[in-house]
Amino acid sequence: MGGWGGVGWGREAIGWTPQMPTAVTAGSIWRPAGTVGASRFDAVINFAGLKAVGESCAKPLPYYINNILGTLNLLDVMSTRNCKKFVFSSSATVYGQPESVPVTEESRLYVLNPYGRTKLQVEEMMRDITAADSDWRTIVLRYFNPVGAHPRGRLGEDPQGIPNNLMPFVQQVAVGRRKELTVFGNDYDTKDGTGVRDYIHVQDLATGHSAALHKLFTTPDIGCTAYNLGTGKGTSVLEIVAAFEKAAGLKIPLRIADRRPGDCSVVFTATDKAGKELGWK
Repeated sequence: MGGWGGVGWGREAIGWTPQMPTAVTAGSIWRPAGTVGASRFDAVINFAGLKAVGESCAKPLPYYINNILGTLNLLDVMSTRNCKKFVFSSSATVYGQPESVPVTEESRLYVLNPYGRTKLQVEEMMRDITAADSDWRTIVLRYFNPVGAHPRGRLGEDPQGIPNNLMPFVQQVAVGRRKELTVFGNDYDTKDGTGVRDYIHVQDLATGHSAALHKLFTTPDIGCTAYNLGTGKGTSVLEIVAAFEKAAGLKIPLRIADRRPGDCSVVFTATDKAGKELGWK
């Protein structure tokens, strides 16, 4: 995000560290005060959190600890430093199974899994904080399904275990790291029976965060405002696989498995609000 420098806080105190630009200092959400030291910072974007729906159903406690307590740590340090501009990485999961699509920011919030509950609870914390103190300016960015990598291959998804997201799973099968792609459910009420999602490129998400920061610095009365970040188009799992096969010139072997707990059939978003208020598309 051009024009912004910063400190990076990870969700884990030890363990795997993602690739980070040299201008960013890495630290932990469990010791954010020690990481920043005497540094001055003007705003915080919180990306740190666990994010697999199925895993959250099997292991909910780590999700509540990381996603909620970690964010509380950040907000507490921000408050003591009088830094009151905050962008939160939320998720389309807070909409659950939508009553209708495309989803808008005014759609019903109805979570179906612990991961979604952690995101919604942080959103509610943000609304409480801004209601109590008008100096706070906060933006909730509800991601739909991020995919892709830096065009030059500098950054991209490289999961350490079995991927929880579609694209890295497809890519690992393509290069021979895995035997086949597991498709979770082919009995949804969709055109080909597989789940439909709104897949958005990570670079478009990055520009959305730059736009959100600009909005915070130029809109004193923003309070706590939510924006959906997606493409406005739904694409099925099998359509993604077919597009990858066409681009790569190879066949992706797959097998059908049962639906994952907490997954829904169709979710994609309208992008009007982000386009109009953030100047983002």
